Amino acid sequence: MGGLLTARVLAESFSQVSIVDRDALMGVDRPRRGVPHARHAHALLARGQQILEELFPGLRQELIDAGIPAGDIAGNLRWYFNGHRLAPGSADLLSVSATRPQLEAHVRARVAELSNVDFMERFSINGLVTGAGGRVTGVRVQSDDFGIAATLDADLVVDSTGRGSRTPAWLEELGYGRPAEDKVKVDLAYTTRHFRLKNDPYGTDLSINPVASPANPRGAFFPKLADGSSQLSLTGILGDHPPTDPEGFMAFAKTLAAPEIYEAIQDAEPLDDPVTFKFPASVRRRYELMRAFPAGLLVLGDAVCSFNPVYGQGMTVAALGAWTLRNMLAHGSVPDARRFFREIAKVVDASWTISAGADLGFPGVEGDRTFQVRMGNAYMARLHAAAVTDPTVTAAFFRVAGLVDPPTALMRPTMMRRVLGAPKLARAA
Repeated sequence: MGGLLTARVLAESFSQVSIVDRDALMGVDRPRRGVPHARHAHALLARGQQILEELFPGLRQELIDAGIPAGDIAGNLRWYFNGHRLAPGSADLLSVSATRPQLEAHVRARVAELSNVDFMERFSINGLVTGAGGRVTGVRVQSDDFGIAATLDADLVVDSTGRGSRTPAWLEELGYGRPAEDKVKVDLAYTTRHFRLKNDPYGTDLSINPVASPANPRGAFFPKLADGSSQLSLTGILGDHPPTDPEGFMAFAKTLAAPEIYEAIQDAEPLDDPVTFKFPASVRRRYELMRAFPAGLLVLGDAVCSFNPVYGQGMTVAALGAWTLRNMLAHGSVPDARRFFREIAKVVDASWTISAGADLGFPGVEGDRTFQVRMGNAYMARLHAAAVTDPTVTAAFFRVAGLVDPPTALMRPTMMRRVLGAPKLARAA
């Protein structure tokens, strides 16, 4: 997704844009090797939805016309925090509940319509090519089908290859060293299975989402899909991973804070076997702190910062990165790398603060629990408690979680009065 959105942006400023990928892409609307987590629940946050609509006008309606469920993120999804269901609110933010392969296929088809964009499918990138002054002038590629190696010349190379990015190793080979990294080890796993339900647990809701909390670190995402089936992605942190055997899967689901999930699947028709995806740690690469960086190369998306996926931030932060690049290119020249990374750091900061801070609320997660983190987590616990009975608080929270409003919006005096004046809740069983 980061590469597709970057290509869309670059096509406005360059005569030719090439997307290089190891997988077959065109016409693919199913999970593929390069995106193993596509089998599991995904979310495009509200700000990401807005950016996609700006870059591809009419895409939202196109998805809805394809039968993909849509509704308000705070009012049409059923959320549980700390074992309690939040009161539905109206955040005025549309959520289109597409699977990752569906969303990717629609965006890819839009990018393929651009006359100056081509797809180099089933090609691997083996390294950077540099010229005078150390500037990156292209990449070495090799066909996975025929073994043919070639050099692809470029005025600008953008690495959006995700968590497995090899740019740190290539920079080290070129004498620049590696970027410093911030890590939050979560030892998370998703286990997903699809069902055909006999009874409808949703009503008007698109999904039922009991969010993991320190009191109950087991969570799930249970959306209904366009074809009438349901996808259940169970989540477990710190090694408490959802099992892949059917009996263990069901037993894990029975422990969730949303009992209607187990009730819905206990007599449902399984459509596949459970599959697992493991995520060891959130990683932020601090390119903005490097002393030097080669011209002609930028890095974007998960290759810069890979977030705990339960917060759904990855695609939206990639979209924000592409949007930042677009704004910089609008001034007429390729942005200086160090300036670009400083701007990207601003994009990443808010999301990293939200996700890393929330992860540090789990006692077993290692990291520096600063006064700001401790106070932030204490306030968020009070806010979630207030949202159980106050739909205005629910809506405000999801505008921030959707990266539309800044975190400071939850600290405005009127909101703090709602949060701190709400009654405390008994801990859910």
